[in-house]
Amino acid sequence: MQALQQNEFQELVHRYPRAIMLTTTDARIAYVNRMFSSITGYDPQEVVGRAPSVLSSGVHSKKFYQAMWESLLNEGHWEGVIWNRRKNGETYPQWLSISKVEIDRRRLFASMFIDVGDLAAGDERLASLAYYDPLTELPNRALFQEFLKARVSIRREAHKCCAILFIDLDFFKSINDLHGHECGDRVLQQAAVCIQSALRTGDMVARLSGDEFAAIVELDSSEEVDVICQRMTQAFQVPLMCDRKEYFLSASIGVALYPKHGETGSTLLQNADHAMYTAKLSGRGCYRMYNAEDTEQGRFKQRLSEALIASLKSAPEEFSVVYQPQYQLATGQIVGLEALFRWNHPHFGAVSPDDFVPIAEQRGYIQELTEGLVRCILADLPVAADDVPSGLKLAINISARQINDSRLEGTLAPLFARLRQIGWLPEIEITETHLMHLSSACLAWLHEFGQQGVTVALDDFGTGYSSLAYLHKLPVQVLKIDRQFIKRLGGEGNDTRIVSAILAMAEALDLDVVAEGIENEDQYRQLCELNCHRGQGYLMSKPVPWHTLHADLACRYQ
Repeated sequence: MQALQQNEFQELVHRYPRAIMLTTTDARIAYVNRMFSSITGYDPQEVVGRAPSVLSSGVHSKKFYQAMWESLLNEGHWEGVIWNRRKNGETYPQWLSISKVEIDRRRLFASMFIDVGDLAAGDERLASLAYYDPLTELPNRALFQEFLKARVSIRREAHKCCAILFIDLDFFKSINDLHGHECGDRVLQQAAVCIQSALRTGDMVARLSGDEFAAIVELDSSEEVDVICQRMTQAFQVPLMCDRKEYFLSASIGVALYPKHGETGSTLLQNADHAMYTAKLSGRGCYRMYNAEDTEQGRFKQRLSEALIASLKSAPEEFSVVYQPQYQLATGQIVGLEALFRWNHPHFGAVSPDDFVPIAEQRGYIQELTEGLVRCILADLPVAADDVPSGLKLAINISARQINDSRLEGTLAPLFARLRQIGWLPEIEITETHLMHLSSACLAWLHEFGQQGVTVALDDFGTGYSSLAYLHKLPVQVLKIDRQFIKRLGGEGNDTRIVSAILAMAEALDLDVVAEGIENEDQYRQLCELNCHRGQGYLMSKPVPWHTLHADLACRYQ
């Protein structure tokens, strides 16, 4: 009975779906199973009695194997990714686990491995290893780093170069916030396919975390990486389709070259990450090569981010609001104000909203920023209606990422109540790009605001994807023409025609129009000739603190 059980056990080991190899303490192969032969290409009689180095690829250094043996001798176990060579000469990565065992009083090393480079290895591999991303079925960060270390070693021996691409999806967080994580996951899967389509056979891509991906690109010359990055950014110019709905994303890509920008995998990945951040600062949807000067700018942004979070939590006195009047262009009368948040840090000084607002959005502190804005406005505004002219509009900027936040309505309620108390009208501004991605539930929320007398303005109009067919469905009453079109009014371009077209479209849809960034008399005159309704800009008034504005609020430009 014992012999039968032993035979059954041997047959079980022989048929086990992972490769098994037993080696003696003097480094000789004593046994291999069927899966070993399937993966390596060696029959048992070809390797039994030989040293395990018959499988060596030559990729790893002596230090790698020394560390492996130290772990085996001291801890009795070693586990990780190792690159080995098949009988046909092909180099491949395997996930290897080695442990000390004792069989019939004989000490052996039991090795168990699978081919982690075989993406068709089946669900069993994906379920049993924490080295593949289950959503996209791409290698994850841990496995990518192992691949990267090995590829760098191969390139070092061959004196060849390769590129590391760090890829971050622009605007993906908005999709997650507005449509939920299930929708976000499906968009991520589509994005992974989009990234892979820009790469070639032999290049390797992984999902590092969230909306971050990385790729290893083999190069014969550094010029090849430009073609690949251009192909990848162009691939995202077409909207991703999920559940019969279009989602507009772009990809910011950072590139680091081996050995020019680093000689270790960790350095290369870090420098590619820095370059990606530079691509973000350059306007997104582009790629940038690693540059040490750009990295210093990235470090500055990180320090600024940490300072913002600390100030929001413990130094409310650093924040204030300034107000820029909006004028009825035909009469020159003040008809509204835009409240603009300001941050004055003791070390960084006056920080531009263009710098700190995106940081608050990216780090998840935009709600706290809005709370600070409301708190400052309430401290400025009077409580009695006879202290200010009635009927003015007060506009504040809202991030689309907040609309799903249950705290937002409670944050805005005291401000709206104060405005109604003094006879003013509330207005919220949302950028065009973000508004186009709002879910039906968010749009319904905005519709409800409109019914409560809150005006919704489409900010930076002309820079996004709005169409006439879609615009009339949005709960919007005001279009704010982006300042870049106002700046070039009367020039050689088509900006005057664009502004004229926007005004005609607004008239057809019964929408009010605000031109922002009016800086000279010619711009003012042309906007009046085009029958633009409202305007704001340095020509009429710079943003000023409440105490400066309050004394002469009735009319500052005639």
